[in-house]
Amino acid sequence: MSGIITAIGTGTAAFSATNIDDLVILTLFFSQVNVKFRRWHIILGQYVGFSALVLASLPGFFGGLIFSRPWIGLFGLVPIIIGIKNLFSSEDEEAENVNTDMAISHQSHLAKFFNLQTYSVAAITFANGTDNISIYVPIFANSNWQSLLVIVSVFFLLVGVLCYMAYTLTRNEAIAKIFTQYGNRFMPYVLIGLGAFIFLDSNSLSLINFGR
Repeated sequence: MSGIITAIGTGTAAFSATNIDDLVILTLFFSQVNVKFRRWHIILGQYVGFSALVLASLPGFFGGLIFSRPWIGLFGLVPIIIGIKNLFSSEDEEAENVNTDMAISHQSHLAKFFNLQTYSVAAITFANGTDNISIYVPIFANSNWQSLLVIVSVFFLLVGVLCYMAYTLTRNEAIAKIFTQYGNRFMPYVLIGLGAFIFLDSNSLSLINFGR
């Protein structure tokens, strides 16, 4: 019993330490919800991206690593690309949103969820999680099967809590007004800055000399 309690505490502490920055990104995402970008895209994308982080960390449980930190840091290019795309995208989307809304009503549930928006959120979640892997690997390496299952279960439970917290923030009138009015304007810069930080912090520039 004490082992389970310890695993719960470890999972909670590790998740809190590595995902608090996602709260800001998720809040930005929820503030941009529209006809094409649904809440489900964000929630599912967050779970998909976080699942990829857990899978990338699992080799630590078996005593090895698949990817080095500089290679993982290359995922920092994803939010940079998405940020640049958003920066230069057209702001005149109202007519397109109406047509998209009609098209969405004829799509299957899988088509709604597994689309570009979902994968964009997932990619950004994974790219922002390079530090998560470096922390999760030793935690998994020091776990047995029982504690590993408890820790991972705590992780996925807290992902839902994190999404709910971010969504709740956008329901606050003052916060929602700020994010709704200015979210579209500074979201691209946030993504570009986030990607640049991930890329540089992971020492991905060292790959330029790879093979020399």
